[in-house]
Amino acid sequence: MGHDHGHAASRAEDRGRLRVVLAVTVCVLALEVVGWLVTGSLALLADAGHMATDAAAVVLALGASYVATLKGGPRSTFGLHRAEVLAALVNSIVLLAVCGYLLYAGISRLSTPEDVDAGPMVAFALVGLIANGISMTVLAKAERGSLNMRGAINEVFADLLGSLLAVTAGVVIWVTGNTRADSIATLLIAVLILPRAFSLARDATVVLLEIAPAGLDLDAVRDHLLEVPGVTDVHDLHAWTITSGIPSLSAHVTVTDACLAERGVGATLDELSECVAEHFDVHHATFQVEPVSHREHEDLGEVH
Repeated sequence: MGHDHGHAASRAEDRGRLRVVLAVTVCVLALEVVGWLVTGSLALLADAGHMATDAAAVVLALGASYVATLKGGPRSTFGLHRAEVLAALVNSIVLLAVCGYLLYAGISRLSTPEDVDAGPMVAFALVGLIANGISMTVLAKAERGSLNMRGAINEVFADLLGSLLAVTAGVVIWVTGNTRADSIATLLIAVLILPRAFSLARDATVVLLEIAPAGLDLDAVRDHLLEVPGVTDVHDLHAWTITSGIPSLSAHVTVTDACLAERGVGATLDELSECVAEHFDVHHATFQVEPVSHREHEDLGEVH
């Protein structure tokens, strides 16, 4: 229960941070659109477009965080926690789409460079850089284990890099007059975003496919459970993640009849739960305890 309350409190704090970031993002977006109209900079337009997707992503992350706190209906037995993971997957797909556009636009501009007003471009990009730095500072203490928050942090970090590259491109154009620096900055923004987008998509997919958490060694779990007094076998062992930070586990555990008669099922279950909680930080575990004398009946009824 304490684990659940801590997760809920962390979510509430993250929502407060996301609201601040959303306000900053919308302001910077409006500013960079004006900057693009004034200077003609593709890098500013690229950053503004990315900021627009960020604003949508933060709204999505906020909504998913709220939805995840709602109680599920009669058929939603795990609640709505997966809403956060779905939001992270959508964010990663949007990021990949933005990267595709930036690559296309940047390559097109390399062959046919256009005039850019470097002075105002640097000024607008600097304001964006400062604002994105504030957003990153706000999110610095967020729960990094949450895929939902990782998606938001990735978006803001990409914005920070975009603003930095836009400033650099503006300075290069100002000093050298080479307007291709604007296109090169745009392409670099896309290249820097791509690995983070793929990583987020991969991690969200792992959760949705219910693959065992990367840091959880199922062989080690089985070995530890076998050390519990009276346990002779551990089978049908499964591990998955409900949502970021909530790993779950289930297993059938065969226990000697003598041990069950002496200690009872309750004490055995307590020890099994304590084992996976203390050694593997898994607080959501379900065990089916079976007497050795019942094992042959279970084998007859199993369907593989």
